[in-house]
Amino acid sequence: MKRGELLNSYLSSLIADLGHKDKVVIADAGLPVPAGVEKIDLAVSCGLPGFVGTLQAVLSEYQIEAGIMAEEVKSENPLVLDETLAILPETIEPEYVSHEDFKRLTEDCKAVIRTGECSPYANIILVSGVTF
Repeated sequence: MKRGELLNSYLSSLIADLGHKDKVVIADAGLPVPAGVEKIDLAVSCGLPGFVGTLQAVLSEYQIEAGIMAEEVKSENPLVLDETLAILPETIEPEYVSHEDFKRLTEDCKAVIRTGECSPYANIILVSGVTF
């Protein structure tokens, strides 16, 4: 059995397959998934699993060099923003774009990981880094 925080074999496989600059979205339950982008649906019910817990588990295996969030999270969901900033690597300060631009950026992502998060703007695009 695999050791570590991330137990989902599908997510571990996705992360292992990513290259430098590839992008993955961790999303709330309402973010639309563009046609042609893989949706990994973890949502069970409202709040389960949550955005922050899913992000934390994914980051336990995923080397990132950047993160992108919707500007609206600052005013509409400051709790999720604060919790997100607390678990991102210290070297990562998210870039903020409008929610409309955020949705357009998801078109270029390898996958959208849909959580059961039911609070607004609880989404982040993670940009793959390298471990060397």
